[in-house]
Amino acid sequence: MRKLDFRAARIAARFRTLTSMVAMGVMVMLFSPASAQAQIELKLGHVGNPGSLFQLSADEFARRVNPKLGSKYKVVVFGSSQLGGDKEMLQKLKLGTLDMALPSTVMSSEVDLFGIFEMPYIVKDRAHMKRIEKAIFWPKLEPAAEAKGLKVLAVWENGYRDITNNKRPIVVPSDLKGIKLRVPKGKWRVKMFQEYGANPSPMAFSELFSALQTGVMDGEENPLTQIYSAKLQEVQKYLSLSGHVYTPAYLTVGLKHYQKLPANVRKILEDTAKETQAYVYATAENQETDLLKKLKDSGMQVNAVDKPAFIAASKPIYEEFGKEVKGAKELIDEAVALGK
Repeated sequence: MRKLDFRAARIAARFRTLTSMVAMGVMVMLFSPASAQAQIELKLGHVGNPGSLFQLSADEFARRVNPKLGSKYKVVVFGSSQLGGDKEMLQKLKLGTLDMALPSTVMSSEVDLFGIFEMPYIVKDRAHMKRIEKAIFWPKLEPAAEAKGLKVLAVWENGYRDITNNKRPIVVPSDLKGIKLRVPKGKWRVKMFQEYGANPSPMAFSELFSALQTGVMDGEENPLTQIYSAKLQEVQKYLSLSGHVYTPAYLTVGLKHYQKLPANVRKILEDTAKETQAYVYATAENQETDLLKKLKDSGMQVNAVDKPAFIAASKPIYEEFGKEVKGAKELIDEAVALGK
């Protein structure tokens, strides 16, 4: 009996020791800083490839904002259409399944007034764009976006757009006749190139390289940053420097989902997003010279276009936009006046 009592006592002692160790482990886990406050990821999606202005801008924003957010929140960037195309990401913003996205042209398919940035040659330069942003974008366009469930935190850039193709150099609009041209999903870009004589087709950026490689499309139009980073020079022969449209990019969130974030977090995101604009503009300007040289060195045949001819051919687009979209004519007149 004594041996049994001794064994029972020893087993009980071991059980108490083990229980104590487990309890201590649980307490350590519960009260350790890493477990007490897990970091919440704020996902930022865009369609840009590595080296694109989208990628450089989004990464710079994350680099600046994350130290300010501290240990609770962290912006994580997903490029190269990993989270979907522009249209799909905007839908995810509205549903609250994505935190941030960086759309450009596609915004005109969500908010009609954003079509002002689809008007050819309306933005003269970045200084003009800053005046438009202050006088037109924030007081008139951004509230229209919020009415559709989207909120813009800052206006960045996707650059001036040029035309590439495999058929011939484009000098005047009639040179586009019959060319199958990929355009982004914004109806005014389609109308514009139809007016010029091309056969434009909206297509996701992620599908573009393959479409050009296989001949499904003859050409496309994009900023140099997108052309080079997507390696379109490998499947395109001619680059025509039309600069037909300046495309802002918008750091955008879904309004309802965004309002659930703490006020101090929202302020950090908004302030840093606007602060990052100077970096974006400077980087875009530097890329214009550097990337043009690289594209020439790659073997692309580069030519200037007859811009007065393109401007003259663009008048019907302005007239249609002004008639079709309520308030558009007033915005056009104001934007043009700001450029004088």
